[in-house]
Amino acid sequence: MHERKYDNLLGIKTIGKREWRGQAVHYSRYEATPYEALDRLFETYKIKKTDRVVDFGCGRGRVAFYIHNRFHVPVTGIEVHDITYDEALYNKMRYKKRARHIEAPIRFEYGLAEHYEVKPKDNIFYFFNPFSIKIFREVVGNILGSVWEHSRTVDIILYYPMPKYKKFLKHETPFELIDKVRIPGVSDKNDKFLIYRLV
Repeated sequence: MHERKYDNLLGIKTIGKREWRGQAVHYSRYEATPYEALDRLFETYKIKKTDRVVDFGCGRGRVAFYIHNRFHVPVTGIEVHDITYDEALYNKMRYKKRARHIEAPIRFEYGLAEHYEVKPKDNIFYFFNPFSIKIFREVVGNILGSVWEHSRTVDIILYYPMPKYKKFLKHETPFELIDKVRIPGVSDKNDKFLIYRLV
């Protein structure tokens, strides 16, 4: 389905890109995960009713709305860009009018990803290269700290994974790569999802 049609179906506006003003060396520009890629991911990766999803660097909320609408599970989006965060809140207001039947909460938090307090039931974490490896290390450290306190299985999903992310997860964490989901019809070998699990 075309990007704009999918946005209209959800009652949101997530198309476009946004560069950071000034020298935001640790943060990447806003760019949404393609809907076609999300459709492909969730053909094989299934989210259960008991799952709780966190999207780090959620932008205008596309992934959060998509997952919430498709699986009816609680989703939290974390965004540090003030204008983009306001757009996510506006999208939420519009989306909720169409999704009144979904009881699971969807919420957005404004702030630094490394300051997000990982909740005891958060267990799926999504990243589309939102920030530098320095911040990614801190965020993963927070996830591991939460698992240490509240034992559970957790997954990390990387879209278009950066080599530094992959190297860090492989060599410096107990996460194991459990699946690769490639996007059909694309020539870029990096255009894929990597799913890591800690049991």
